[in-house]
Amino acid sequence: MKIAKQIPAYFLALVYLIFGANYFLHFIPMPPMSGNAGNFVGLLYSTGFLAIVKVLEIVLAILLIVPATRALGQLLIAPISVNILLFELVIAQQPGIGIVLVIANIIAIVFSKNKYLPIVQS
Repeated sequence: MKIAKQIPAYFLALVYLIFGANYFLHFIPMPPMSGNAGNFVGLLYSTGFLAIVKVLEIVLAILLIVPATRALGQLLIAPISVNILLFELVIAQQPGIGIVLVIANIIAIVFSKNKYLPIVQS
């Protein structure tokens, strides 16, 4: 059971490491986007904001891999997962991996709930 509890965190780490590194190394071809999604991503890319997000994804994925920092990594990567889901639903209007990322985040946080309870208990 202990290994099963680590699977969502390792899955998140793998996804964010691959796609974060792909931004810089271009080893997975990405299809061009059109419409609102293309405009939005083009703006993020041209301002350098997307590069910052991709660096954060890589750093947070490393936190997810290290057991001592996994709980912190789960909390900090959750907003990125939610933003990916919102982009897919609101701007691109086609759900994709964002749903899986949010669900994996929720499962990982629930499995680590004992680490978060002191935050909410008074």
